[in-house]
Amino acid sequence: MQVKAESIDRKLILHLRGELDHHAARQLMQHIARELEYALPLETELDFSGVTFMDSSGIAVALHTMQQMKQLGGKMRIGYPSAQVKKVFTAAGLQQLIELEEGHEK
Repeated sequence: MQVKAESIDRKLILHLRGELDHHAARQLMQHIARELEYALPLETELDFSGVTFMDSSGIAVALHTMQQMKQLGGKMRIGYPSAQVKKVFTAAGLQQLIELEEGHEK
């Protein structure tokens, strides 16, 4: 799993690339925590457009990030999930808790 961080006006965009399974999830959560601590954003977007595979571990990553953003007084959203990633999030009902930005990456 590769992560590229982009910070613009207190908005943090984390571009995720690769497979997100239980092996990658723990490291990804640690990486996200460091980025949030450094940037202190008001809004965070997890850009899933480059995620080629995701299991239920991705749900844990999204929920963990959402909790961290609530502690910072901010909000988060999930950007541009592939059909497979969206299916996992939808099956878990995550779209009721976190905004899903659909379509092609901006």
